Amino acid sequence: MSQCTKLWIQPRIHNRKNIAMTIKMESVSLEEARRVVAAGEAKADEIGSPSNIAVVDVGGNLVAHIRMDEAWIGSVDISTSKAFTSRAFDISTAELAANAGPGDQFFGINTSNNGRVMIFAGGVPLRQGDRIVGAVGVSGGSGEQDQTVAEAAARAF
Repeated sequence: MSQCTKLWIQPRIHNRKNIAMTIKMESVSLEEARRVVAAGEAKADEIGSPSNIAVVDVGGNLVAHIRMDEAWIGSVDISTSKAFTSRAFDISTAELAANAGPGDQFFGINTSNNGRVMIFAGGVPLRQGDRIVGAVGVSGGSGEQDQTVAEAAARAF
């Protein structure tokens, strides 16, 4: 079961009165994040791709991360950034990358968010019904391997 996170919205002036609103959003729980990571780790083992696997919540904040034996240290940051990117834009990083090349509508997007946006495969949104409640990011193999691991991890959600 997903946890419920309260997000506060700036009070608005309506008829000269401040109105405070609370929006409740479902998010990824630690238990769910662990399940996602475990499924990703199993797939990475199966295809022989030591990986870093990260899960972020609805706000793009890290919930869980593993670095498999022999996975690149440099991929720790990349995996968390792929998860962040996927949640920040509610799209897989592979799909975002397809529109981020020279001349494409999102060219240069990787320089936004203090360079945290990743535009290569391995980030996948986590969906609960029709809502995105988090994301998983994988780094350590080729783009195809990272995407395969991320998709397997997301299916476990």
